[in-house]
Amino acid sequence: MILLPTVRGVLRAAGVAALALAAAAPGAAGDAAPPPAAESPESAPPPGGDPVGALFRAGMDALAAAEREGASEDEREARLDEAVAAFRAILIDRPELARVRLELARAFFLLREDDLSRRHFEQALAGGLPPAAAANVRRFLAAMRARRRWSAWFGAAIAPDSNLNRASDAEIVHIDTVFGNLPFRRDPESFSRSGVGFSVQAGGEYRYPLGDRLRLRAGADAARLEYKGGVFDRSSLAAHLGPLWPASETAAFSLLADARREWRAGKPLFDETGGRIEAEYAPFPRLSLGARAGWRWRDWRSGGALDGPVADLSLDAVWAATPILRVGAGVGAGRDRPRTKEWRAATARARLNASVFLPLGFTLGARGEWLQTKYEGDGRAHLTRTGGGRVDRTRTLSVSLLNRGLTFFGFSPQVAAVIEIGRSN
Repeated sequence: MILLPTVRGVLRAAGVAALALAAAAPGAAGDAAPPPAAESPESAPPPGGDPVGALFRAGMDALAAAEREGASEDEREARLDEAVAAFRAILIDRPELARVRLELARAFFLLREDDLSRRHFEQALAGGLPPAAAANVRRFLAAMRARRRWSAWFGAAIAPDSNLNRASDAEIVHIDTVFGNLPFRRDPESFSRSGVGFSVQAGGEYRYPLGDRLRLRAGADAARLEYKGGVFDRSSLAAHLGPLWPASETAAFSLLADARREWRAGKPLFDETGGRIEAEYAPFPRLSLGARAGWRWRDWRSGGALDGPVADLSLDAVWAATPILRVGAGVGAGRDRPRTKEWRAATARARLNASVFLPLGFTLGARGEWLQTKYEGDGRAHLTRTGGGRVDRTRTLSVSLLNRGLTFFGFSPQVAAVIEIGRSN
């Protein structure tokens, strides 16, 4: 067995959903705000003279001033920013207060930061709101789905990696030969190598209305990971285009053409062109489901031996379990069918993640992933001791921590530790 341990530390700019935009033309659906998020007395902060009550009143006064008739756009935005700051300050120590979270979600809605607004509305729903408040929240969610146009995201990280080349540190390896299973001493240059890198990712999408029931999605994303020396640098650029059909207030389908290029060490590695089908469904306000099926032709720049189709299928779910707990899960499968049979493979993967809002402004996240790759070929790269097919398995566990009260230009720095263990027969 080959053991490939990897330990990475990441300093990542979190909270990137704050960059999401959702602009609608004047008079478009969702342009007018629904009524306030509704009272929920049992979850409201104390009305007395304590700091929580004072902050809540300040936030509500700022909201009222922002919605005052005749307020200029600059004044409205400034007041909404004040409301967001007040409600966030309360939730740093009291993340369980659903009423405060509702008003924060409403402030984000008025600022047209719909990704943040939707997340907080869903978390508030997880607390068991009264029927009238829950119905009103659903109207907010429907209005955001109707008006969504632009969305954008950005992330950056400092990423130390103890095993850049995904190699084993074992000095002796056993290889099957015509003379039997023999031990070989590895060249030290092939041992695992460490380094500190910097990564950045960004992307965006625009949804252009083609009619009442059809939109055109156009988007792109890019990623770059750099390490000293450039040998382990990786880059990617992708784009997609296609129609989106909102089947109902809770379901939508997309048919997209996409293209992608990847680089390694500054040189083009491969190109991909193909298409995918995506589906989104929210059977309940606290539960979101997604499905994706894609097919692409991969063209390797090094030659045609590895060229061939790549197919994948994935299912994902996000559940706002309680006002302070959010859980996600996903499963997927894929097939790689290059011309060289030796490298044909099937993959299976599973993921489980959760984040919990803690007192003092901390958010703790955990994520576990499992990946298995089975190769169909039996060439030299796939020799095993048992004579069976090669199977690679990778397990990844990550833990992250951020403080919601610590922000820089709208971002909350996040510290994460990642452990990755790979095994192959």
